[in-house]
Amino acid sequence: MLLNCGQPLPLLRHTDVPPRVIENFILTGYRFPNYSLRDCLLSAFRPTNETGNFWTHFLPVFVFFYHFVEVFGWENAPHGNDPFFYPLWNYFIGVFCLLMASSLAHLLNSMSIVVREVCFFVDYGTISAYTVGSSLAYYYYIHPRAGLGEIEEQTNPEMDQKASYTTLDLSVFFNTLYIPSACVVALVCILSCCNTRQRWRKYRYIIRTMVFLLPFFLSSTPIFYRLLTKSPYSDESPSFASSSTMAVYFYGHCFWLVLSAVFNISKLPERLAPGRFDIWGHSHQWFHCFTFLSILDELHMIKAEVKAILLSTSMLLPPGSFPRLPGPTVTSTYGVMLLLQTTIVSVIVWFSWKANSIFGPQRDQLAKDHPTKHAKCH
Repeated sequence: MLLNCGQPLPLLRHTDVPPRVIENFILTGYRFPNYSLRDCLLSAFRPTNETGNFWTHFLPVFVFFYHFVEVFGWENAPHGNDPFFYPLWNYFIGVFCLLMASSLAHLLNSMSIVVREVCFFVDYGTISAYTVGSSLAYYYYIHPRAGLGEIEEQTNPEMDQKASYTTLDLSVFFNTLYIPSACVVALVCILSCCNTRQRWRKYRYIIRTMVFLLPFFLSSTPIFYRLLTKSPYSDESPSFASSSTMAVYFYGHCFWLVLSAVFNISKLPERLAPGRFDIWGHSHQWFHCFTFLSILDELHMIKAEVKAILLSTSMLLPPGSFPRLPGPTVTSTYGVMLLLQTTIVSVIVWFSWKANSIFGPQRDQLAKDHPTKHAKCH
């Protein structure tokens, strides 16, 4: 029996907790999976092996918000509730939910083994939703024809016919299949990641990391296209100067993603010195830091393209002006995210039900064997 006489519950070694809770090469700092909500919240201020995981995604919420709101103070920027910003708000929702779900999953997962499973199902769901939020922002701000009005007749007889044909060939994908494909891939990601908690356990870190390469490559197709073709802005325009920074931020975004994947799969540095990095400095904390840095570069990249469009007022034509993309609407942005989130919640509920069936008896047995009583000290 653990008596919690107003004192924090003791932290345990890996030999004292259920195998389901153990992380590779982390030997100490474990919380037994019978914490109350209050105990979990207070553990954010104790040196457990989850403390760093919580703070490395909770504090970035405020950093992200600081850089995000800068857009609405720019000259010529529409009001924050203007349809022009609908995709940007959906991107914000995706990032905010990802960071909050990740930090809270690490903070609250010691309430029980079943709660632990549900926490990380939600975590995977928000990562999947974030990829679609990014795709919406890419579609409306970085798409080959984002913000473009009618294309003027070409007077250059040496126009690159190959590029013209490429635009024609990709138009069906960009205009019709891009967002639906991003949603389908997001669902594949959450299904795969949730399955790694109930099967494929040996390769779970590799699968969870590699499965998100697919939405990265799919979502980034507008960026790849823009990097390989001529800028839609004239070289002397302020829009060109803003847009030209997109490549730098995108390469930074890729660099941090690769680095985060390396740490998540390799389990460095704790693999080299088990027990030394249990509280601070283990791979998952670095994984969190690098993924946030990738998100921050992605935000700067999107902001650069938003600014380029705003600086080129001739490109801000009414929605639907051919051949510009149809302007963002509630249905094409918030509606897409709502439908996706509803489907993701359904997936989470299904896997949570399965987790309760598998781990419910173990949870109940642990509650009997290791009751936590909050008694008064006299």
